[in-house]
Amino acid sequence: MRLALASLAALTLLAACGTPQEQCIYRATRETQNLERLLAEVEGNLARGYAWESYEVPITRWEVCGTRTITRPNGTVIQKPERCLVEDTITRQRQIAIDPGAEERKAAGLRAKIRALGPQMRANIAACKATYPE
Repeated sequence: MRLALASLAALTLLAACGTPQEQCIYRATRETQNLERLLAEVEGNLARGYAWESYEVPITRWEVCGTRTITRPNGTVIQKPERCLVEDTITRQRQIAIDPGAEERKAAGLRAKIRALGPQMRANIAACKATYPE
């Protein structure tokens, strides 16, 4: 699974700056890559026995938002940073319970979809190689 995720990351980088053939192959395999990513997540949930859920937490933090010029009695001028409170959010994760039966069905459905897309994906890759020979 790690190899699939590593190849997904590599293909994503190649699509951004790759040759026309690489960009075409990326487009041809994008749906399968998405399904493989989802399958890896579901399989990880099953292996752990729980899933991870992301949630946003509002926070207030100090930030430098300007400077103030101060002239001392001896004539020296200094710039003093001014701080202000800024509203922001951070993303945290928490464990959530899963239904193993539902996750197994989800994984089976994803595997079936990946298998079903395989022939068309291979045909599209061959067409990319024919259209954009290197």
